[in-house]
Amino acid sequence: MEIQLYDTTLRDGAQQEGISLSAEDKIKITLKLDELGVHYIEGGWPGSNPKDVEYFQRIKSIPLSNARISAFGSTRRAGIRVEDDGNIKALLAAETPAVTLVGKSSDLHVLRVLETTLEENLAMIADSVSYMKKQGRTVFYDAEHFFDGYKANPEYALQTIKVAAEVGADCLVLCDTNGGMLTKEITDIVSLVRREVTTPLGIHCHSDADMAVANTLAAVTVGATQVQGTINGYGERCGNANLLSIIANLKVKMGISCVTDEQLAGLTEASHYVSEIVNIPPNGQQPYVGVSSFSHKGGLHVAAMAKVEESYQHIAPETVGNAKRVVISELSGRGNILHRLNELGLADMVSREQVVVLLDRLKLQESKGFQYEGAEASFELMVRRSLDGYRPPFDMVDFMVLVENRRRAPANGDHEDMLSEAVVKVRVGSQLMHTAAEGNGPVNALDNALRKGLLESYPSLDAVKLLDYKVRVVDQGQDTRAVVRVLIESTDGKSQWQTVGSSSNIIEASWMALADSFEYFLIHQG
Repeated sequence: MEIQLYDTTLRDGAQQEGISLSAEDKIKITLKLDELGVHYIEGGWPGSNPKDVEYFQRIKSIPLSNARISAFGSTRRAGIRVEDDGNIKALLAAETPAVTLVGKSSDLHVLRVLETTLEENLAMIADSVSYMKKQGRTVFYDAEHFFDGYKANPEYALQTIKVAAEVGADCLVLCDTNGGMLTKEITDIVSLVRREVTTPLGIHCHSDADMAVANTLAAVTVGATQVQGTINGYGERCGNANLLSIIANLKVKMGISCVTDEQLAGLTEASHYVSEIVNIPPNGQQPYVGVSSFSHKGGLHVAAMAKVEESYQHIAPETVGNAKRVVISELSGRGNILHRLNELGLADMVSREQVVVLLDRLKLQESKGFQYEGAEASFELMVRRSLDGYRPPFDMVDFMVLVENRRRAPANGDHEDMLSEAVVKVRVGSQLMHTAAEGNGPVNALDNALRKGLLESYPSLDAVKLLDYKVRVVDQGQDTRAVVRVLIESTDGKSQWQTVGSSSNIIEASWMALADSFEYFLIHQG
């Protein structure tokens, strides 16, 4: 069974709140989709905005290995000749090998949204599809609101796709535009349509009832041969069917070879690549490609997986380019600790008795607000500090932070309203460093003062930069007395690491996480 993969990230996916793609963004995503093995890429709506015009102009000269570009637009307007319709002209001007025409299949939308007659709507569909076929285009007819329309008026909904089929549509795409259908409704209606028309069927589902992927796969089982979706399920309202999950399920679960094994292994990288371009953080819990989709936290789970890898994983994560992770937390057992120690290369240095002590220490720290599943650098430091002979590269002795409002001017002339100054004492070997520095806030001042005290001994610290700083209230309901957890993500330009601190004093929590970040970097510098 052959299945066409049709991606609409650049058009339908871009309708998600917070997503705005430049023409260059669209080109980059197109190349990634082509690499992934997608058969058709919907580039946008020609003429709707200057960026889409630029995209269609540029993509003409870019060679693609697997994909063909489709331009999206509506059928002609009511009461106008098809060759005079501006949207139809724009579709032709895009010069794509395929066009996707959307038309109304619901009598409600024909009568009350388009405000035309049912007969005129049928003529609009027939004229538009026929005209595009005569221009040599592959034509996909998107039957908008088909399932809702069928439930309300099955005879008319069927008429709309039959007229498209009669004039040569290459595929009839049945759309659950409102995303409210359940799986049985999808299979029942697609099965009936399959008996009524011989033209290939496609399926386009939205996820308003959280059923889009399941409904898409169900449609395939009863005869749909084109599946439409978006990368990471981006789209209006609750999003579209997630094409990545669809690909994985088709290939791995249903045995349908829609992509090669090598392309399937690029699924996770493609997800993160597009996530970076649209500037939306990846969903860690996203099936197959999320960072947590093969993460294991419960001690019983990890103990079982140490014996049988597939005991708590439905597929090998490498199949989709992902990786197994064992998370360290208060729910961990000794197996979690041992697995992480093996990854760190420290297992031979820690006795079984020390593993028990580490586990107790971990649980005690998490009861105080620390959390190590997102701060593996701090966990590694906890382990190393428990080893005989470990000598930290520096010892924190004391600090003081001052925040003033308009009392005196800062030395560098910045921050006119507020002044933050930190005084730090830190010991390196036998030398006690006593430094002070200003910053645009208390944490930045601490960072600057600590660096100032350490850079003479460790000049490589200059490469360490802060990527992210997060504060989370641990015991909510305690107002400003609450314990807070600070997570810091750092980088040296080559790798990234996360550290944690926890205290009822936000500055102390920040101090802990910051000091861990520097210590972790230095011990890995040797």
